[in-house]
Amino acid sequence: MKYLSTRGDRTERRFCEILLEGLAPDGGLYLPVAYPQIDDATLTKWRGLSYADLAFEILSLYIDDIPAEDLRAIVRRTYTAEVFGTPQITPLKVLEPGLALEALSNGPTLAFKDMAMQLLGQLFEYELGRRGETLNILGATSGDTGSAAEYAMRGKQGVNVFMLSPNGRMSPFQQAQMFSLQDANIHNLAVEGVFDDCQDIVKAVSNDLDFKRKYRIGTVNSINWARLLAQVVYYFAGYFQATKTNGEQVSFTVPSGNFGNVCAGHVARSMGLPIAKLVVATNENDVLDEFFRTGAYRPRGAEHTHETSSPSMDISKASNFERFIADLLGRDGARVKALFSQPGGFVLSADEKARIAGFGFVSGRSTHADRLATIRLAHQKYGQLIDTHTADGLKVALEQREAGTTMLVLETALPAKFAATIREALDLEPPRPAGLEHIEALPKRVTVLPADVSKVKAFIEAHV
Repeated sequence: MKYLSTRGDRTERRFCEILLEGLAPDGGLYLPVAYPQIDDATLTKWRGLSYADLAFEILSLYIDDIPAEDLRAIVRRTYTAEVFGTPQITPLKVLEPGLALEALSNGPTLAFKDMAMQLLGQLFEYELGRRGETLNILGATSGDTGSAAEYAMRGKQGVNVFMLSPNGRMSPFQQAQMFSLQDANIHNLAVEGVFDDCQDIVKAVSNDLDFKRKYRIGTVNSINWARLLAQVVYYFAGYFQATKTNGEQVSFTVPSGNFGNVCAGHVARSMGLPIAKLVVATNENDVLDEFFRTGAYRPRGAEHTHETSSPSMDISKASNFERFIADLLGRDGARVKALFSQPGGFVLSADEKARIAGFGFVSGRSTHADRLATIRLAHQKYGQLIDTHTADGLKVALEQREAGTTMLVLETALPAKFAATIREALDLEPPRPAGLEHIEALPKRVTVLPADVSKVKAFIEAHV
């Protein structure tokens, strides 16, 4: 399997090359030359596999430069009941016939990012060990990517992590998860700005090819194809749990900010998984909802990015969105580059917009009032305590579900991470896993920096 940039660079690369690279040299994102196609016989064969063995089958379609026995060992080390709390890894929580949550938040940091990041940590350590090299990971987080990456990489040989987050814009629990880590290879940088400022810095550093090569800069954000690939697995796992035969279709509703999570669903659907609809659920930062309704993609500046009670979705520049646009435009790299080079976003032509329906995407948005109402509904009607982001998903899912098609809502985090809104909705304190009862009181290790690329580069130079 070979990989190409979304922006037209025709240089083909193999998986382990792009694993450590992040952005392509031309500023694009990597995609496989073609998506492997899954037939009915393969779906039947995969039914009943353990999560780890299903992951091996899917990953091995995209990774042919790691020996099969090594890849199988990596996924079996990653997806264990000890790490994820249950043998199913991503069990379904049935709310009522035709409606369920897929639980993705049972990993060490209580968020769906663990599903991919735990694998990424294993892949990085394996490949760096094989090469005898080191890697300095630069990432940006709106809340959950950072802690998931840091918990996956802490203590890993040959890896340093520099994680940017918007200063003061995560929940106290999210901040404590990251900033309380004292490992020498973990560096938290709180940027005075919003998540998009952090993401812009990561992209600017990644596009400085000389700096990137000199300091061995890699990324764990969802611009890294390996991370998105790992997320494809739980779409198959959810489908198999929700259906009895391959003739059934399901739909997925995905709380969305950076478009990585739902883009993995797009890949699964492109492979042939019987997905009826991919429902993009946004909060008040509804750039993606506007796009799927109108064909206009209008990223907003920091001053127009709302601070909400589902903070991990407080994003106005969806960095993974380019992968979908590349597929929508038939891999026309010149057109993709032209669109994403336009300041202020772009508007699709009428013909291009008409193609969206063929990819199964629809969308909706949710507000703070909606979140409170949906958290109450889930608790009172279904007996489930859900977090604010999952509430955004459930609210939109209830609007978009269709008779005869099971709707799976991807649960993205546990409610303990957003206790203030749970208290506001239900007047109760969400339970915390053992060992995390007083995490906010732990000593913190963090450096506050301005939203300045040169300052971040200087910090990296001083700490590698």
